[in-house]
Amino acid sequence: MASVDPKAVLEGRTPGRVPIGLIIGLALSSACALVALILYAANGQSAGFVVGLIMAVLPVPLLVSLVQLLDRLEPEPWHDLLFAFMWGAGVAVLGALILNTLGYEYLTQPKFGSEQGHWVTAVVGAPVIEESFKGAVLFGFLWFRRDEIDGLTDGIVYACMVALGFAMMENVAYYMRAFNSGGAHQLELVFILRSVLAPFGHPLFTSMTGLGVAYAAMNRGAGRLFAPLAGLLCAMGLHAAWNASTSYGMRGLLVVYVFDLCILAGLIGIVVWERKRLVQLIGDYLPQYSHLGLVTPQDVYMLGGMSRRRQARAWARRIGGTRASRAMADYQLAATEVALVHERYRRGIANQAWFEQRRNSLLGLMGFARAQFVVRPSQPVVPPWTAGGPSVFGPAGSYETPPRS
Repeated sequence: MASVDPKAVLEGRTPGRVPIGLIIGLALSSACALVALILYAANGQSAGFVVGLIMAVLPVPLLVSLVQLLDRLEPEPWHDLLFAFMWGAGVAVLGALILNTLGYEYLTQPKFGSEQGHWVTAVVGAPVIEESFKGAVLFGFLWFRRDEIDGLTDGIVYACMVALGFAMMENVAYYMRAFNSGGAHQLELVFILRSVLAPFGHPLFTSMTGLGVAYAAMNRGAGRLFAPLAGLLCAMGLHAAWNASTSYGMRGLLVVYVFDLCILAGLIGIVVWERKRLVQLIGDYLPQYSHLGLVTPQDVYMLGGMSRRRQARAWARRIGGTRASRAMADYQLAATEVALVHERYRRGIANQAWFEQRRNSLLGLMGFARAQFVVRPSQPVVPPWTAGGPSVFGPAGSYETPPRS
């Protein structure tokens, strides 16, 4: 069997091709992030800047890991997630910093005065500017990477990544000012508020835009034209309500906080529902390829649960080492993508030529990966998730290599 580049197949790109757009985008975002950090450092004490930077970066790995838990059945390409994060940390932060500052200096302060001008900037200007910059990358994914958005969960995940990048850089300024003005005690209070009590503030706001973009990517009709804009307006509204709540003391903050927690629970509910739906799609579409020797009823059962997928990878590692475990992971992702490709075609958002080309490349990857971890007669092993029943690849010790075509 000819060699296959699993990552290229799963990501739908030409093997060996470096995505030049990604390189340019990351370079631009990194440059913007560096400029923003330089501006922060130039407007504060060096000790406060260092402390703020460290405190802002510390929770990021945990928060990113929590976001990734949402999308374990069909994880998004790492470079798309990295680009979203860096866009938020670079382009969005620098753009918002410049426009918010100019808006305050030349519009809100001259018209409303210093104190009222700050309030208007925080409640009106900042939500519009910041959510527009964060949402821009999501609109870019809708235009250039629409095929990677397979459901509402994907929109939420991309939105959370760009928002976490933005929040990280914004927190540098908050922690720096807190340390410089009130020392360790003030820094502790701000850290508890922004990183402990409300770490998902920005991700929650921007998820509204992500939902709108995801709806547009997965549907036809007039609704897809208005959904992204509606999502963006909702993001601005939630952001404005949060900023305004601080003017009404603890009572106002508590009301908005509880409201946001309800929305967060709703987003988690969407993710759980979509995961169940994806399992159902796998059961609906995969069995039709059993005649090719690519899938069995036991495979479908294995693909329907995260614990069974982990057991399958561990089993493959025991019988074939790291290479077999990696092949099992490729098989699982390719099989999941096949179900999603079928669903896109059924919904009328993919043409037949694209559907056939994408499906065939994924089926080829399934066959290539499967050939690296099949049970041979010399390996009469029953996978642990089918203990007491038939092997996932047929009766133990009697598996034959599937047809290669």
